[in-house]
Amino acid sequence: MILNKYKFNYCININTNKPIIILLHGFMGNINEFDEAIKFLAEDFSYLILDLPGHGKTEVVGGDEYYGMETTAQAIINLLDELKIDKCHLIGYSMGGRLGLYLTLNFPERFIKVVLESASPGLATKAERLERVRRDAQIARKLSRSIIKTDFADFLSNWYNQPIFGYIKNHPQYDRMIESRLQNNPQELDKSLRFMGNGCQPSLWEKLQENKVHILLLAGEYDEKFIFINTEMAKVCEFAQLKIIKNAGHNIHFENTLAFVENIKYFLSTVS
Repeated sequence: MILNKYKFNYCININTNKPIIILLHGFMGNINEFDEAIKFLAEDFSYLILDLPGHGKTEVVGGDEYYGMETTAQAIINLLDELKIDKCHLIGYSMGGRLGLYLTLNFPERFIKVVLESASPGLATKAERLERVRRDAQIARKLSRSIIKTDFADFLSNWYNQPIFGYIKNHPQYDRMIESRLQNNPQELDKSLRFMGNGCQPSLWEKLQENKVHILLLAGEYDEKFIFINTEMAKVCEFAQLKIIKNAGHNIHFENTLAFVENIKYFLSTVS
């Protein structure tokens, strides 16, 4: 059984008679990724949060292939079964958004509504995927060499210089976020990037066209790359709508938590 290949670190909070949300963090995040947003969501929703493979305290006890998207998705479905969660809402950020979209398209009967923050359906062509695998392998090697904390801190500083993150380094809680990222094991992150990265995941563009689960796409106004990707996603999927969030780059839930929560509450509470 695939679930037996993982020792998930998770937390479930049941708010009686309130719908449940599963929240999936991004690359280098962990179970605490959405803590600030959950403070505002917990009154109206139950929630399930977890460390994804390669992150936090979750352990992969199978081979490296169990860091991949297909096996991870099946393990999450098995976890929902174990927790007797038949249907739920889903929120996924970045890598967790790509995983969330895979779950939505392959297990649509399990999800009521889905929010994808700064996510994508992967790369459309084999050539793009091969190039991304090559680039991710270079990044993964840098991660695997981050033996001491200062090396990992330098890696994170360079990571957040990417244009998609906008002005995140100016955020008053940026240092706190970095400390949270530093709790991860770089060698485990290496495996996550090599097996769950954009280049090695299946392209979901064609399958997205057939989707009938209502999806809210969120992109930050400073994240031009993902505004473009999500605009294209909304064009090919009639059940997807795009909302561009002000005063945020790629990491919307961190940079503009209130706008993030307001849009989620409105979307999840409205009748489709």
